[in-house]
Amino acid sequence: MTAPRTLLDKLWSAHEIVRREDGASLLWVDRHLVHEGSHHAFGKIAARGAPVAEPDLTFAVVDHYAPTRGRDRISDPQIKYMVETLRKNAQAHGLRLFDLQDPGQGIVHVVGPEQGLTLPGLLVNCGDSHTSTHGAFGALAFGIGATEVAHVLATQTIWQKMPTAMRIRIEGTLGPGVSAKDIALNWIARLGADGAQGHALEYAGSTVRSLSMEGRMTLCNLSIEGGARFGLIAPDETTYAYLKGRPYAPKGVDWEAALEHWAELKTDETASFDEDILLSAEDIAPTVTWGTSPEQAIPVTADIPDPNQLANGKAQGVRDALEYMGLSAGHRIEGTPVDQVFIGSCTNGRIEDLRHAAAVLSGRKAKVSGLVSPGSALVKAQAEEEGLDRIFLDAGLEWAASGCSMCVGMNGDLVSPGKRCASSTNRNFRGRQGPGALTHLMSPAMVAAAAVTGAITDVRPLLKGRKV
Repeated sequence: MTAPRTLLDKLWSAHEIVRREDGASLLWVDRHLVHEGSHHAFGKIAARGAPVAEPDLTFAVVDHYAPTRGRDRISDPQIKYMVETLRKNAQAHGLRLFDLQDPGQGIVHVVGPEQGLTLPGLLVNCGDSHTSTHGAFGALAFGIGATEVAHVLATQTIWQKMPTAMRIRIEGTLGPGVSAKDIALNWIARLGADGAQGHALEYAGSTVRSLSMEGRMTLCNLSIEGGARFGLIAPDETTYAYLKGRPYAPKGVDWEAALEHWAELKTDETASFDEDILLSAEDIAPTVTWGTSPEQAIPVTADIPDPNQLANGKAQGVRDALEYMGLSAGHRIEGTPVDQVFIGSCTNGRIEDLRHAAAVLSGRKAKVSGLVSPGSALVKAQAEEEGLDRIFLDAGLEWAASGCSMCVGMNGDLVSPGKRCASSTNRNFRGRQGPGALTHLMSPAMVAAAAVTGAITDVRPLLKGRKV
């Protein structure tokens, strides 16, 4: 009899071609997603005169530099160069390109799943750390560096050492106004930004099973911010329902065969983990970051930590973060004024995220400016069909095209120096949204609450009597 195996064990062994003496495995890559930032890797293979090994398994997406306004005529020369370079590389190698005017364009980690490129059991690579998003489908998905991107382009394989397995189980029912974003910020705050360092993190439990695919993608997306190499969730009926009928998903008898295979992609009951953590959904509240790391997060009703009461060498880091953010220890985070809001990103730019924000904003006016950038053109079209765009516009927010946008600001969507932004994105590092920008991470519903009150606000009272 074989020993009990984790989902990680099963996925890894299915892709391992050979293992070196140092423990590194050569893995087959089923899907390689590239974007504008991959130009260095294309340059490397061009210098060697090498073609893309598997163009039918390589997909190009314009997202990081994608203008959210005026994309018909790009005025910024750097942005234009980056977009044009991806176009030339895609054309030269015969790659499917989701270009700016493509109806399937969007953020790479939104496009992959909604196109059915991301499937259970596949190994997905991209030169972006939030590739872990795709693990929500039971895929082995992780970000890689420029040299590794070049290796995958040239060989459709990658060398990796298998990480140790970690599991976080969440049991119970989430309260009103509490989402997958809050689950992620909660565990990262508890365990720290290095709490899952070097691990493959599997999420399990009744709470995770009750999440939509959008919620599961948010959870796996943020695994990186807690130090994990990637996140995983075993596929189930929710996964299958999401994927059925997607353009690149199996059809007919192939679909039935895929379902049989996917049903085996789960951790065996008696398999063990290097770390196994249990959390209660009832203990999780709407959560917001106050500092310059995702681990610096607290429930919206809590007080900002006092560095003088902290141990483990974190006191100075807290002082530095408070100074940068212009906040005072011991003060309630709720009520902190914000200057603007942003809803979007590969973390929270999907249709469910927009619905949650619209439920708060409907019939209300924003007190601050804000930008809403859907995660893809398909999400944008669906939101407009549902009338969500009118809710955002009537509230006084800007409704823009899809792209990474203000999450990283490469396309020019930035927070001005010293301005405070309530954001549905994934990182609150210094300058992440622009030099001197002050970023508070939270769920889309919490961002909407900040928009209508002009301050960090507990969304729960604003949802009373409303359908979410």
